[in-house]
Amino acid sequence: MLDIRFIRDNADVVQKAANDKGYDISIAALLQLDDDRRGLQQQVDTLREKRNANAARMKGGKPEQSVIDEGKQIKLELAERESYLYTADTEFMNLLSQVPNIIFEDVPLGGEEDSVEVKQVGERTTGAKDHLDFATERGWLDFERGAKVAGAKFYFLKGDLALLENAIYQYALDFVLKKGFTYMTVPHLVNSRTAEGAGFAPRSNDQEDQYFIEGQDLSLIGTAEAPLTGYHADEIIDEDELPKLYVGYSPSYRKEAGTYGKHARGLFRVHQFNKLEMYAFTLPEKSKEMHDTILAIEEELWQSLGIPYHVINIAAGDLGAPAAKKYDIEYWSPVDEKYRELTSCSNCTDFQARNLNIRVRRKDGSIEVLHTLNGTAVSLARSLVTILEHYQTTDGKLRVPKVLMPYLNNREVL
Repeated sequence: MLDIRFIRDNADVVQKAANDKGYDISIAALLQLDDDRRGLQQQVDTLREKRNANAARMKGGKPEQSVIDEGKQIKLELAERESYLYTADTEFMNLLSQVPNIIFEDVPLGGEEDSVEVKQVGERTTGAKDHLDFATERGWLDFERGAKVAGAKFYFLKGDLALLENAIYQYALDFVLKKGFTYMTVPHLVNSRTAEGAGFAPRSNDQEDQYFIEGQDLSLIGTAEAPLTGYHADEIIDEDELPKLYVGYSPSYRKEAGTYGKHARGLFRVHQFNKLEMYAFTLPEKSKEMHDTILAIEEELWQSLGIPYHVINIAAGDLGAPAAKKYDIEYWSPVDEKYRELTSCSNCTDFQARNLNIRVRRKDGSIEVLHTLNGTAVSLARSLVTILEHYQTTDGKLRVPKVLMPYLNNREVL
């Protein structure tokens, strides 16, 4: 969440950012609640002082009836005001938690279609067979039995395609580890504090993307970003220990709510897939530099795999609550003859860290909220789509990208 002091001093900026991101929230109403609760807090503090003074007067003998009556009246008034304060605090925190992060000045305004291309890399080819048809014909992919076992948009990977997924994962992990990241496996479920702290709150009920465990304060993760964000909750990290760079591997579970009309064929948009996620805790003044670093790692990884792509600066209306800025890498699809989403990386500034009370202790002893960033190394279902589209041959074979060969017993063709 945002610092209420920042909101008080920058109400117009925060309101505009919320509007630009598509959030229906009134900052004026929030600030009125803030005034109300602060006024009530002053009343409560005053009554508590009176209660303490009255209690002191009752010591050392039998108090006068007027003192006793005054104590009873203070107790009644205090209970009433504490009740009002609790309600005001609850309403205030509920509204504050709905305020999205502000955006950087270079974020384009508008919706998804208004995102701005930053660069193009690689040759755009055409004429490939759709990945679903190609993989199904080879007996590598089975959505029919996935639906029988779990429901629509669940699937089995078989044989060489399952081995290819593992090869992509192992290669990407080795690649990122060489960049200084520490490998972590993570819980596949998180509690509501962690999920909400990481910023996974939808704009509306029809966009709720999480699977919840009935009767428990747990939900299945949509990305390793959520548990990685919570890893240092309620901790103070010394300045010289930053940045902390982690890479987490996990399944990702998503209802894919709110995605009507988006490309969803085959493996491109499914309810469960594996993902390798980079995550950084860093000093506030270093977060923009770290954002560029994570993007550069993603680009270098996909260049090494020989995949054409472009980078886009995501428009405000498609950012979501935590991000101040986000880049997407979209690969060129020779099947659809357009770019399709492959990875993303976001700078969430202090938004997530403030939610989960993650701070840095400066060398001078001062303490402040640090910054967090995240970026996809590989989202494996979409990575498979990309490789299948770009490395298939006319005789129904699949060439193995050179960098993946060591992870597939040096096979050149599948």
